[in-house]
Amino acid sequence: MESMTVVLYPSPGIGHLVSMVELGKLIHTHHPLFSILILITPAPFENGSTDKYIKTVSATIPSIMFHHLPTIAIPPDLSSDFVALNFAIPQLYNPIFHNTLVAISEKSTIKAVILDFFTNAAFQVAKSLQLPTYYFYTGGASGLCVFLYMPTINNITSDSIKDQNIYFDIPGVPPIHSSHFPAAVVDKKGKAYQNFINTARNMAKSSGIIANTFVGFEERAVASLRDGKCISDGPTPPIYFIGPLIAGGNHKEQLKEIAIGLERSKQRFLWVVRDPPPDASKELDLDDILPEGFLSRTADKGLVIKNWAPQPVILGHESVGGFVSHCGWNSVLEAVAAGVPMVAWPLYAEQNMNRVYLVEEMKVALAVDMSSDGFVTATAVEEKVKELMEGEEGRVVREQILEMSERAKAATEDDGSSRVEFFKLTNSWTAL
Repeated sequence: MESMTVVLYPSPGIGHLVSMVELGKLIHTHHPLFSILILITPAPFENGSTDKYIKTVSATIPSIMFHHLPTIAIPPDLSSDFVALNFAIPQLYNPIFHNTLVAISEKSTIKAVILDFFTNAAFQVAKSLQLPTYYFYTGGASGLCVFLYMPTINNITSDSIKDQNIYFDIPGVPPIHSSHFPAAVVDKKGKAYQNFINTARNMAKSSGIIANTFVGFEERAVASLRDGKCISDGPTPPIYFIGPLIAGGNHKEQLKEIAIGLERSKQRFLWVVRDPPPDASKELDLDDILPEGFLSRTADKGLVIKNWAPQPVILGHESVGGFVSHCGWNSVLEAVAAGVPMVAWPLYAEQNMNRVYLVEEMKVALAVDMSSDGFVTATAVEEKVKELMEGEEGRVVREQILEMSERAKAATEDDGSSRVEFFKLTNSWTAL
């Protein structure tokens, strides 16, 4: 029998690796004849956080294999900008990536190569070997609308987004103010800007795009993508909406404000605090970073956990009535799947745009009031938590999130929209 392999190539570090592994699990569960091979790139900013995770996955799902690419010297003049560095490292690895694909091809038929947007540099390598090449977009359909529309914005204006105090009308999403775009794409002279534009253009030329969302959650965005409205200079490739795929540093001043707001709200809460000290060997000291007496005063209403908690499990508990979320897409999907309404508090990257979608389009969250630099007062936390738990706006959001939760469950049933899209994707590989 022919040996068939699907190669997944996430960007360095733990962030996108977890999502890629979840995609690999889904492929293997429904198509066990496919070998799943995930390429791991060493990164100068990596502190070993992936090692334990990879060992755990390898021990529990041995059919998902990891191939560690060799460490290479990183030029000292390479950008120290985190986003630009994430794009630059795969570029340096292109010769090794090429040789790795050739070696795999000698033993097995590569049915698909799946990149994430940071490994965009590998697109031309895979295409030069005439391999079907896809992108896994770990965000939702709304974010994908904006991402694919970026080359159009780039072409129609000579000014950087940061220099325009305007709302951008983008197909499929509410108007997006210039201040809500990720920092990496607002400056045409920025180190990472052109990388994003090139990635969006390559996505448009790929064999297809896989998005971690479901049709019933982002209907307008999905329709705009399918109608080809987000790519103005050519056809739109197939886009597969297969979600929700769900995987199982704060400043001290801001942490204190959160604590005060939670205490004033008089609501029951569970709060996971992560504030890694400069010396990672030191234990996080909650008494040092929280208001004096906070833990004892709130002991009957709240629970504070240091560093980590099993978020999907917690959100699925019947006692959880609300979730203060930074609007990272994985966390959003976890809340939607559990039917838990959100207070939207974005921190960085695309999270400000996600807040717009969640509050204005999907209506599954309330937006916390923030200053221009992103700071949130205790009063703002108190007001939004109370409104979410007791107010009329909170009631409306709660009803909407429960509806979306039912849609999420339906999407992942055997005949649901996400499963239909997934099988359409994998059947195209077996037909090759």
